[in-house]
Amino acid sequence: MPLVTLRQLLDYAAEQGFGVPAFNIAKMEQGLAIMNAARACDAPVILQASLNVRRTYAGDRMIVAIVNALAAMYPDDPICLHQDHGHDEQSCASAISAESTSIMMDGSLMADGKTSASYAHDVDITAPVAQIAHWTGTSIEGELGVLGSLETGESGEEGGSGATGKLQQEQLPTNPDQAAEFVAVTKVDALAIACGTSHGAHKFTRQIEAIRGRVPYIRLVMHGSSSVPQHLQDLINAFGGEMPQTGGVPVEAIERGIRHGVRKVNIDTDCRMAMSGAMRRFARENPASFDPRDFILSGMDEMDTLVRDRFERYGAAGHGRKIKPVPLADMAQRYADGTLDPRRGAACAERSS
Repeated sequence: MPLVTLRQLLDYAAEQGFGVPAFNIAKMEQGLAIMNAARACDAPVILQASLNVRRTYAGDRMIVAIVNALAAMYPDDPICLHQDHGHDEQSCASAISAESTSIMMDGSLMADGKTSASYAHDVDITAPVAQIAHWTGTSIEGELGVLGSLETGESGEEGGSGATGKLQQEQLPTNPDQAAEFVAVTKVDALAIACGTSHGAHKFTRQIEAIRGRVPYIRLVMHGSSSVPQHLQDLINAFGGEMPQTGGVPVEAIERGIRHGVRKVNIDTDCRMAMSGAMRRFARENPASFDPRDFILSGMDEMDTLVRDRFERYGAAGHGRKIKPVPLADMAQRYADGTLDPRRGAACAERSS
């Protein structure tokens, strides 16, 4: 099956009222574990690579080759290949050239991926990148607001991308009025928002509702949405790890977010924890083993279990074979004739769950 665009996938998810987990990958084994779970659940998949992975670990050519191989091996399971957190025009253009079907232009940070940027910078850099992406039929996700804690002002990090130090209160959370203006000017297909997942369920859902009330036709994205399961922390530490006690976004909170309009949920840390924890356990329990495949397969099994749970909990299970990818050339034509202009969606905003 050809790769599917983020726009097509999230439009379908909006119509059906579910969320699509977006899993960061860096290697073949992670992709196989995710796709085995997707096949078992009949779920659509977003596989995404961070800028760190693209530049310092696997590289564009390797990531694209892995995902294309997975698409050939799992022909009934739609896959979107997404570039996560590009901070300048070059990183996004290279992802488009490498045949990603979706990119993220994160203009909330400067090109170093660490310095928070102004709203004007975010708009000025995202709009032209969106135009280039749409010329090719590629989807684009933008970001407004900065990942971090509303209580402390401390910045957050995801996949090597994130502001450093204390943030100004106006940077957190995403301003609903700015969100409406940002979408209208940039024409992004999806919007990553800072929605205060750390400061209570009611405030969290009210923030999502406020943004969705201003832009009901845009597909909302939750970043930094690993739940950091306690049993995986315990697994890591029981077998030699020293992972400090920490918390993530509870799965129940993410489920509430999906009911209020979130359509893409980024997951990275949980998958790393599942694989590394299981490999630590295998090493301890099998001291005579020296075949790296055995270690890796144990990690893949644990990751498969985690991924299946997320497909089921977020409602994506059972939808994979219902999605037939629209070619990039056809998507480009729809962008060109205005069919996919986000403002046209105001007349047919997605249903509430």
